[in-house]
Amino acid sequence: WAAAAIAAVGNLAGQVGDLAESALKRGANMKDSSALLPGHGGWLDRVDSTLFALPVIYGCLQLLARI
Repeated sequence: WAAAAIAAVGNLAGQVGDLAESALKRGANMKDSSALLPGHGGWLDRVDSTLFALPVIYGCLQLLARI
């Protein structure tokens, strides 16, 4: 149950990260966050979900370690 819960919470955090990054780009009227990866939306599009999911997953693992 713990692995499924961590996966679900990490998935939600990743989706929030993707939406947050998309909102930033939309607010700046930009299609891509950089020109380093043309056609992929830039580097930020590659790591936006991870930037939000990793701290959440780490926190979940730390919480489970205390139980």
